[in-house]
Amino acid sequence: MKPIISKIIVSSLVVGAVGFTNAQKIDAKAKKILDDITANYKSKKNTYFKFSFGSGTNGKLDKNEPGIYYAAGDKYKLKIMETEQIFDGSKIYNINTEDMEVTVAKPNGSSSMFSPINYLSSYRNDYNVTYEGKKNVNGVNADFIKLTPVKSNGIQSVYLFVDAAKKQMIKLEQHGNNKDLAVIAITQYKENQTLDPGMFVFDKSKYKNYLVTEL
Repeated sequence: MKPIISKIIVSSLVVGAVGFTNAQKIDAKAKKILDDITANYKSKKNTYFKFSFGSGTNGKLDKNEPGIYYAAGDKYKLKIMETEQIFDGSKIYNINTEDMEVTVAKPNGSSSMFSPINYLSSYRNDYNVTYEGKKNVNGVNADFIKLTPVKSNGIQSVYLFVDAAKKQMIKLEQHGNNKDLAVIAITQYKENQTLDPGMFVFDKSKYKNYLVTEL
């Protein structure tokens, strides 16, 4: 699973890829739905998502692994398999337990992993947005919104499936130009929990034997 995760992280870090910028097109209905969901999540003291992360090629998933995502304000913690990412409000820490490596970087506006909600903000500048109608997703009559990159970034399209009534994400699919497929299906959602004060803190003492690289 590590190669797929690496590809997702790398692709999200790519800035200024080759391509021509076109006039961005955002469907009004889709925009309102996404903005309502964003406002809903931002109104909470904190949010928690438990999800299934699937990956594969040619439209078929080969593997599924569990993931978790915590967020409070601008801070977050995301864990998928042996890869964990923490943003403490200042720096992003990518922790790979398998390779015993940590990379530390300042955020650049697109340096986040594939998470349940990262497209809620990135769509505003980077994607054309269309409303594709309704689709049944795990028994929910979900609104289907499609994102396509304004300029080449390695992603062919992103499908967002949302519950507009509850103002919540249900599922998202990321389709790569190389036929890679990554899917996050949210299985549990909680909000306004009492979190550990160190939830979004990188404790270097826990990684004494790791290779730590500042980018």
